[in-house]
Amino acid sequence: MGGALTLTLSALAYPSMLGVTKVSTAQDRVIANTQWGPLTEQDRDFVVKVRAAGLWEYPLGKIGLEKGTSKAVITASEHLVDGHAALDTSCRKIAPMLNITLPNLASPQQQGFVTQLTAESGERFDTDFANILRVTHGSIFNTIAKIRSTTKNSLVRALADQANNTVLDHITVMEKTGLVDFDTALFTQTTPPKLPQSDLTPPPPAPGQPEVVLTPPPNATSTPVDLGGGAPVNPNPTVG
Repeated sequence: MGGALTLTLSALAYPSMLGVTKVSTAQDRVIANTQWGPLTEQDRDFVVKVRAAGLWEYPLGKIGLEKGTSKAVITASEHLVDGHAALDTSCRKIAPMLNITLPNLASPQQQGFVTQLTAESGERFDTDFANILRVTHGSIFNTIAKIRSTTKNSLVRALADQANNTVLDHITVMEKTGLVDFDTALFTQTTPPKLPQSDLTPPPPAPGQPEVVLTPPPNATSTPVDLGGGAPVNPNPTVG
């Protein structure tokens, strides 16, 4: 791995996959009491950031399908598209039930990853693709477990279950590329640099902006959470 890769990974911030960061007040503060259980600040933050994750990893998966030079990278790209399309459906089901506003864009940092990898090709693309995504998924893994073990909201708990399975799958397929620099990846996860909050926060959607939808692939194998029917989904989405 060259110095450029080390520089790339050192720019990552924990936990950059979802952008989950500490909120200004206590994360366990209840902001709403719902029929599915109390909703805390960290619950709301989690739903927003799962959505934001898909908004950069789904398009990056599509880019990987075009640019990947190995079967393993192509397979990893397929998993990104498949897994985040299903998570996106779950987020869009859950958000209106909990009165949560979802973003239509990833955070500036996450958008930067897409811009960087869009400009790369060949072995450089494959290597940076595998390492960036292994770091970001590895960084968020413990955060998902914390949400799953502490939330009292059954909808958030179901989303955390799905996110946990998806992230573990994505970690695994990135490792199977054989391109992951584990020393650099683990160091980056445990000693992350600090970035401005504005770089880690997905912007709110513009008023009246259609909701972006991440369309499942024709051969989708991942499934959204089962909420028993009746969950509202925006009928006029913008298809991604």
